[in-house]
Amino acid sequence: MAGLAAPATATASAEPVVTVEEQRLERAVPQEILRRSGFDAVAPEFAEVLGAARSYAQAHRIVVRQGSALWRRAVDRAQGRAPVEGDLSRDDDRPLYWARLGMTRELRSWQPQFGLDERGRAALLDALERTSRGQDDIRHPGRGSGVKRILVTGFDPFTLDRDVRISNPSGATALALDGTVIRTADGPARVETAVFPVRWRDFADGTVERTLRPYLPRVDLFATVSQGRVGRFDVERTNGAWRGGFADNENVGRTETIPVADPASQPQWTSTTLPYERIVAAGTGRFPVYDNTTVTEIPAGGTQAVVRPDGPTPGSTARAGGGGDYLSNEIAYRATLLRDRLGLHDTLPGGHVHTPVLQFGAGNTTEVTDPEFVRNRLDIIAQVRAILTVAAEAGARQRTGD
Repeated sequence: MAGLAAPATATASAEPVVTVEEQRLERAVPQEILRRSGFDAVAPEFAEVLGAARSYAQAHRIVVRQGSALWRRAVDRAQGRAPVEGDLSRDDDRPLYWARLGMTRELRSWQPQFGLDERGRAALLDALERTSRGQDDIRHPGRGSGVKRILVTGFDPFTLDRDVRISNPSGATALALDGTVIRTADGPARVETAVFPVRWRDFADGTVERTLRPYLPRVDLFATVSQGRVGRFDVERTNGAWRGGFADNENVGRTETIPVADPASQPQWTSTTLPYERIVAAGTGRFPVYDNTTVTEIPAGGTQAVVRPDGPTPGSTARAGGGGDYLSNEIAYRATLLRDRLGLHDTLPGGHVHTPVLQFGAGNTTEVTDPEFVRNRLDIIAQVRAILTVAAEAGARQRTGD
């Protein structure tokens, strides 16, 4: 395989680096989630198969195959195509997250006899991340099929040092909807999904653009989705070009202008092209849905940040979009900026949807699940699906001039 020749020398025999995320695997809650989902065998089985690799090319094939299998296993579990091992509900996104970290930890410490330098290891880790997140598994039908194409993204769990039990409903939604068909008044629409890490460095390295660029010109609708506020959905009207410094899953913060290619042409703001008025007016589920127009800006000629409830003023500098100044805002900014740079602003509906915060039942401070927790997650998934249905129908009417 081209570009996959084995490195000439092995890595030095220093202790392998374990990331902050991987260190959390040793806690009791992640181990319980893995055990109660049947995903506890994923990392050991991966290590055994990887240990049999006799060349870098073979190792790369194993990593791609095993990463893709983990994504497909998680999707099949969520959608009822596989027997459920353990007693965690099918809709749980956390087994995928923790099993992936078990695999990356095994790959990070692996020392093959054929030798592996850090550049080669980084490429294998990248392949594992992409395949186990569904980023290489986006398979929409062709334009002549009569089926609309929807692209949806979700996120890993985050703020795990605050509560390691956390699940992210956007990741659960991605698993539940991947490859499914939504029946709209204008015909069927196939949903393809992918999940992204909650890490500043991956976004700076271009993971969003690399994943979405091949597909945005070919889809009819896209939505980046993440967990937002308690008790409500928000369609974020405006996204800002600013990182506010909140720590990511590696406990790293970044306070700076969002780094993108060609910064000289970088706008301070981008906007949704989702049909927010129709989405807000539709009865999509039990949570209220808002058109969120608030931003934080430094006005033109000013020095202090101010909150604007009705969006940015001309010439202002971004300090927070409607979705804040964290990675939710950043994926929305990057995806909509990419849409605009591809010349699709006027033809492609797309933007960010914030789900309600996924909450445990009253009084549950230690258990990894409970009936209210599961009900909330299922209701959020169903409501995202309904929002996508409304958006797909409204987009079709807009394109036909209705």
